[in-house]
Amino acid sequence: MRRSASSIPDLLLCAGAMVALCVAAPALAQGGQTVGEPQPAEPDKPAPGKPAISGPTGIPEPSQAMRRRAFEAMRQKGRFPDIEVRARKDREDAAQHLAAEHDAMQKRLYEALGLAAPIDAAKPRDGRAAPSAKGWMPMLFASSSMPLQTLRNYAAQLETVGGVIAFRGVPGGMSKIGPMAKLTAQILRVDPGCEGPACTMRNVQLIVDPILFRQHGVNQVPAFAMVPGDPTLPYCERDDEIGPSASHIVFGDAALSGLLEEYARLGGKEEVSDAASRLSPR
Repeated sequence: MRRSASSIPDLLLCAGAMVALCVAAPALAQGGQTVGEPQPAEPDKPAPGKPAISGPTGIPEPSQAMRRRAFEAMRQKGRFPDIEVRARKDREDAAQHLAAEHDAMQKRLYEALGLAAPIDAAKPRDGRAAPSAKGWMPMLFASSSMPLQTLRNYAAQLETVGGVIAFRGVPGGMSKIGPMAKLTAQILRVDPGCEGPACTMRNVQLIVDPILFRQHGVNQVPAFAMVPGDPTLPYCERDDEIGPSASHIVFGDAALSGLLEEYARLGGKEEVSDAASRLSPR
């Protein structure tokens, strides 16, 4: 059947309406929203069988009266006066004990380094009197580079005559006191196998005094001299800032008796007489 030219636009209009209807059908099925538009998020729904929970959305602000009652209850709860008194006393006792231990260890370290006189310096062993500050004191110029056993042997002999071992400096520098404290303990410890602060130590002063080395011109060790006065005293407690030097210097590693004999041969017989008499067996 032939159609007239006027009916063709009508057919095209109907076809366009059908296409638009097909495109809009999904949007109409979704409640009238256009395809491609984001969907609003749905609120969380409670699980099936569980009731919905409702409550306050924030913590209520307590009143001043409520706060006061809460703090008073906290202060009054758990108050044990007896326990607090004992705890306070134990804390004070512990602080005093710690302070006493600190002072004792510091004093022992100062004595070991020759920075303070030992407690029993006026009561030497074997009933021998300590050398007078107005006399001469046997002094061995030593170094940490010397064998440890050699230093221990000298310490044992110098203890008999009230002598002193002098070092020019501290191993590792003055900023490191630990190595010197360890060396001092190794030299003065009577039993080399003993460890700890309860070990018996020899009554010999070890001092660090570079001025003594420079004053006596000691550039090699071991060296021995009879030093006037008491070189263990701090310089601020001496009559002279730098006391008189020894008359002679004996160099070389030898027994203390041999060093005393050589010193006497050089002209210091009077100076070594007291030390020699105490060193000789009775």
